[in-house]
Formats: sequence, C-alpha cells, structure tokens
Amino acid sequence: MPDALELLKTRRSLKPVELVAPGPTPAEVDTLLTIASRVPDHGKLVPWRFIVFEGEARTMAGEAIAAAFRAKYPEAKPEHVDYERKRLARAPLVIAVVSRAAPHVKIPEWEQVLSAGAAAMSLVLAAHALGYGANWITEWYSYDRRALDALGIKENEKIAGFIHIGTPIGPPEDRPRPPLGEIATRFAGS
Repeated sequence: MPDALELLKTRRSLKPVELVAPGPTPAEVDTLLTIASRVPDHGKLVPWRFIVFEGEARTMAGEAIAAAFRAKYPEAKPEHVDYERKRLARAPLVIAVVSRAAPHVKIPEWEQVLSAGAAAMSLVLAAHALGYGANWITEWYSYDRRALDALGIKENEKIAGFIHIGTPIGPPEDRPRPPLGEIATRFAGS
C-alpha cells in the first residue's frame, strides 16, 4: 500500500469514460462503503446514505435518467437521449452519496452537509488507495426532481455526488493547482 501522503498527493480525477472494468469486487465495495462511513459526523446523525449502482442496475437507472431527460426536453434527438441513458454505465461502479441533512436542535445543517461531502471524498480516496480511479460528479439529474424520484431520492434528500469508480485506462494527467500563496494565509491577529 502506498505511503498515505504519497497517496493523497497522487490522487487525480479521471473522466468516467476513462474508467473501465474490472471494477471493485463485492468485498472491495464493502471496504469503500465502510471507509466512506468513517467521517466526521457531529451528533452521530449519519446525515448521508449510499446508493450502489453496479451491473444491470446502472442500465436501469440510466433508463430513469433518459425518461427524465425526455420529459424535460421533449424535442431532444434520439442520440442525446441515448447519451443520457448511458450516464451511469460509463464506469463499472457508481456510488451515489445522498445527503440527509436536516434541521436539528444542536447540530447545524451545514455541518451535516459537510459530512456528506467528507463521505464522498473518502470514497474517492479509498478507491485510489485500492488502485482504482474515481470521479465525483453531480450533473443535471442530481437536481432534477423527476430523475431524483426515479432513483429513490426523497424530497428531503440531495445528491452530494455520484462517485464513478473503475480501472483507469491510463495514468491520469495532472492539472495546474493554485499556488499556496494565493489560497493560504496565516492569521496574525488584529
């Protein structure tokens, strides 16, 4: 297993179409979900849940996304609808991180949302640690009520992200990162 700091320094996002089979085994999926559930969770509210899309479930979910797309864009060309149908079939495994953040007497809702984001990032990092590539994306259907209903997302829930996971077709390219001098300051008091 790579050194933890090296692992963090080498993580890159890959496009879902650059993630091919084989995907994680069932035991590895359990490992991914276990790691993703070990995030800060003030109040132990578990303000997130996961939906695993693998095998034929990716195609079934794609049909729901395509139907929502057709309803939203009735004049859409068949090739555009077909593209939408394949959204969750681009990588061998897709895990949706669903935020269940809600008002609470002690725990700010914002902290709950951040916990869902931490779960999503932990999935990405765990996939990298297992030797897979990953991409955390939302896309239009994360915000479309018809698509959300079809995917089993309740009215009080939101998609934190769809994590696409698979074997990279090649080494990912890095992108320019912001210089630390532009994004980090040291507090010096008033």
